[in-house]
Amino acid sequence: MTVPTSGTRPDDARRHNRTALLRRLHVEGPCTRATLASELGLNRSTIKAVVDGLAEAGVVTEAVPAQRTGAGRPSLLVLPEAQAAVVLAVDIRVDQVAMAMVGIGGQILGRHSWNLHRTTRLPGEVITHIAESAQLLRDELGVREQGVGVSVPGVVRRADGLVHEAPNLGWREVALGSRLGAVLGSPTTVGNDGDLGALAEHVRGAARDANDLLYLSADVGVGGGVIVGGVPLRGSGGYVGEIGHMIVRPGGRACFCGEQGCWETEVGEPALCRALGLPEDTPRGVLVAELRDLEARPGRLDLLSEVGEWLVTGLVTAVNMLAPELVVLGDLFAALPTRLVDRIREELHRRSLVSRAAGRTRIAVSPLGRDGKLVGAAELAFEPVLGAV
Repeated sequence: MTVPTSGTRPDDARRHNRTALLRRLHVEGPCTRATLASELGLNRSTIKAVVDGLAEAGVVTEAVPAQRTGAGRPSLLVLPEAQAAVVLAVDIRVDQVAMAMVGIGGQILGRHSWNLHRTTRLPGEVITHIAESAQLLRDELGVREQGVGVSVPGVVRRADGLVHEAPNLGWREVALGSRLGAVLGSPTTVGNDGDLGALAEHVRGAARDANDLLYLSADVGVGGGVIVGGVPLRGSGGYVGEIGHMIVRPGGRACFCGEQGCWETEVGEPALCRALGLPEDTPRGVLVAELRDLEARPGRLDLLSEVGEWLVTGLVTAVNMLAPELVVLGDLFAALPTRLVDRIREELHRRSLVSRAAGRTRIAVSPLGRDGKLVGAAELAFEPVLGAV
């Protein structure tokens, strides 16, 4: 945490301290004034002034802990008021759109979702439905968002939310950020779904203690996100996360992107369905149930041996290039049998030079479930909002 220097103007220092304190409560949850002073490197009088100001504005409250330890008067906990800062998170997938109003601290206040079909994936249809659903959530909860974060499975220009291409949606050159911002009337930021999955894991998931991580998720396609030194790797213009289109099998299956042999053609949802002898359009719930069933029937684990081999092949390349301390598996990869994940972990360590040199790259399964990208979209929206509360 950066502490303002002596040359910082008083107003800037107050704003910095206020934002830092809110960020601490938003990410880590309630704590005492003493803990805030220690973690933020501020003196008690400064913490008192900031907390008192936020309490007066209705942004935080103070309460006695539900569970007391030791004798004497307990220290009050400083708690964020969830509805004092609210964002709208939107996760656009190939088969579904999920939305949630999220309060400070990550509390989901209300949500809505609907399925997408080939005829309802047109950008205009999706934008209209998002706007209508957002108004329903506003009316139901009696709140209005201060910012909007959107996750999209495609190549996104972070500066303005232009979706250059989302192959699995069939989108090209969609000005999603500006169009959604106009109909919602709120500042809107759009990000690649893999990038936001990594952000979610780093802030609220399996990678909270990791500064260097690779997030990998499987849906219809395969996406990824990278965090290096605690900072998201966004690439030139914000274009990053299309790791699923790394070619691993030249001349292999045709991919939605127009190439052949992309990694996602060998390990994505259709590949998992083929491995289990299911039609490629098998409903998501059925596929997940089949994957979970393998956990209790290890004799059938060999059905996924080829998928596991291709997963390792791609991971060896990615780990050798990026040297993450942690790889997080999300979405459908989080439903893979534990024995298969263990096998992948051992093979990665055996075959990756960097993993061996760095002392065994860890692999973890995301605890966020299908909400991972939604959580990431909320955190994307909160980045500017916390500084304006």
